[in-house]
Order: sequence, then C-alpha cells, then structure tokens
Amino acid sequence: MAADTAKGTATQLHPDVESVVLSEEDIRGIVTRMGDEISRDYAGRNPLVVTVLRGAFIFTADLLRAIKVPCEVDFMAVSSYGNGVKSSGVVRIVKDLDTKVQGRDVIIAEDILDSGLTLSYLIKLLQARQPNSIEVAAFSVKDIEGKQPAVEPRYVGCHVPDAFVVGYGLDFAERYRNLPYVGILKPEVYS
Repeated sequence: MAADTAKGTATQLHPDVESVVLSEEDIRGIVTRMGDEISRDYAGRNPLVVTVLRGAFIFTADLLRAIKVPCEVDFMAVSSYGNGVKSSGVVRIVKDLDTKVQGRDVIIAEDILDSGLTLSYLIKLLQARQPNSIEVAAFSVKDIEGKQPAVEPRYVGCHVPDAFVVGYGLDFAERYRNLPYVGILKPEVYS
C-alpha cells in the first residue's frame, strides 16, 4: 500500500485508490472556511441545511459543526446514478423532506457537483415550495473540460479533477464512502 504524506500526515491508501486528491487536513480546512462563510452570510437567520443523501451526509455533519449560527437540517435522497459511473439523467425522489421549506432560507449541501443536472432538478422542485431563498454549498466541483455545471453554487469547497473520486462520502456502488480522504479510484475497479 502506498502512503500519502501530504502536509506531514501519513494516510494508508485503500488498494483500489491510486492517489489522494484531498487529505484529511485539506478537508478540515475547506469545511471550516465554508462554515465561516455561511455563518457570516446567515447571521441573524436560521437556515435549513438540506442534505442530499447519501453522499453528502459526512460533509454535512462536519459543515453543521463549522456553522456558528443557529441552523436546522433535513434529509432528501435522490437517485440518478444507480450503480453506474455516469448519471442516468432520470431523477427519482427516494426520500423527501420532513420540514416545510416555505419562507425558509435553504442551503442544499452537496458532496460533488459535476453536470449539475440532478441538483438543477432538485432546486426547481424546492423553489415550487416557496422558500425565501435557496443556495448551494458544494464540497467539491468536478472540473470537466469544456463543460460548465447546470448550477453555480454559492459556496464551493474545492475543485477536483475529472476523474472518479471516492472517499469522504463519495462512493462507487456504495463503497469507499468511509475513506477519510478524497482519492482517485483506479480505473480497473469501475471499468
């Protein structure tokens, strides 16, 4: 097993991961910065953080601890990937919110933004419920050459390469979510 020693931290790589894109230390810094930005922008308000399950649950837990203003959380599950590598383009609501969003300031917490099509659909769905505002906090945005995501997040944690990344909630076929870093999955695993 290879080890990543970025910024002095030794991390044992999973055998299916070829390299680390973001270390645990990198992730902590990103989430702290995002929490500070949200706390500043929502001072005196009580935003509802909507977590897009399953991938964003780890990011959201850390983000909530980094937000210094009162906030609430609710969960929504949508599916557009199945067990594939690319979005199917068909969005299914697997679990809807329990909280009413009418008149609320909503922040959608997303793990990774690539095409943005699923997120665009979700925003339209929530806008029909008449929130006061909707913003997106994306932990990562995938840099895909020649393509812009359908959604521009207000809060962006970082940009990641156009590769299959896993860890910190990101998965392939429900595996690798528990890795404490974000790494590039070896192509032979998913091809």
